[in-house]
Amino acid sequence: MFKSLKEKLNIFKKKAKDDIDSDEPQPLSQTPSQKVIPKSKFAQKSMKKSGKKMARDAGPTVGMESESGITLQDSIEGSGLKGDDLLKSGKPLVEEKGGLFSKKISDKKLDEFLFELEMALLESDVAQPVVERIKEYLKEELAGVKLDRKTDMEVLVENALRHSIEKVLVTQTFDFDRFIKGANKPIVIMFVGVNGTGKTTAIARIAHRLKEQHITCVLAAGDTFRAGAIEQLTKHAENLGMKIIKHKAGADPAAVAYDAIEHAVARRKDVVLLDTAGRMQTNTNLMDEMKKISRVAKPQLKIFVGDSLAGNDAVIQAQKFDEAVGIDGVILTKIDVDAKGGAALSIAYTIGKPILFIGTGQDYKDLIPFDPKWMTDRLFEE
Repeated sequence: MFKSLKEKLNIFKKKAKDDIDSDEPQPLSQTPSQKVIPKSKFAQKSMKKSGKKMARDAGPTVGMESESGITLQDSIEGSGLKGDDLLKSGKPLVEEKGGLFSKKISDKKLDEFLFELEMALLESDVAQPVVERIKEYLKEELAGVKLDRKTDMEVLVENALRHSIEKVLVTQTFDFDRFIKGANKPIVIMFVGVNGTGKTTAIARIAHRLKEQHITCVLAAGDTFRAGAIEQLTKHAENLGMKIIKHKAGADPAAVAYDAIEHAVARRKDVVLLDTAGRMQTNTNLMDEMKKISRVAKPQLKIFVGDSLAGNDAVIQAQKFDEAVGIDGVILTKIDVDAKGGAALSIAYTIGKPILFIGTGQDYKDLIPFDPKWMTDRLFEE
């Protein structure tokens, strides 16, 4: 899972560490033409009492300036990143000792390895706007951070990168289970997407999840464009022991939706899961048909089902379906065999809608709520 992206991020992380480490800070030196002005009253008193070299007497605990103008006191009190931003490592950015060697990451170094990160993300099918946002977040995380010889550069870079990716993934949050339990019944959920994304299987998995919570469902075979889709959903309904409303192939899918909702009302079913014909976002006639289904069914939720293997294509598809009917959330399928991870990183941020579930296998149970931390943990696991 995400093998290619993991490898690229690992290479970037190590290269960034080496780039920062190669720019070693120099110990403070004082020439006759230079005068070091202590920043603390304690240091000034020490200088007056001793009458000796201030740089030697004041030691590493005073506010002595380095060549970059950064004081040791600044290094200790202002870490650039807030403490909870690097909470996963549990390690401080700067130790209290070694202040004479404190430094910042130079803008030149930062720009160099941000370019390397951009290339790694683009090669993994991450959308360009998302790449730029991750770079911005990472620059915010690292710019101004004070470092010394004891700072673990690899941990620093990994935590900053992890945090930047998590912020991109957390565009919105939506508690699907809570919504289902609290909304007025019957709840109509409409599923949209292109052919071959695993939409019908995703519907069956949602049905299985709801059944496990003792929530009653009726399936609606709204993909009348393809006889095989009706048969496939019928098979799932039999496996799950659920009612399915279907018409013959070629029938009006809006009529199927209407009949399914009427059945749910009459039989007091909790949820209607409405399948629709898989269609390319460029097919105007089929997109217009989907708009008609939406007007008739008035779904409380419209879920786009996308194939994570499609990469940027899945992002473009989601945008087009959102423009057509206004999707409320996303299910990404085939995550378990996705080496790149570009769609998962890009889709929520690009369309501003949450990823609700991800498909992680072949069984009904292999549909789990999406958690940004779950994804970042797998991106950075050994």
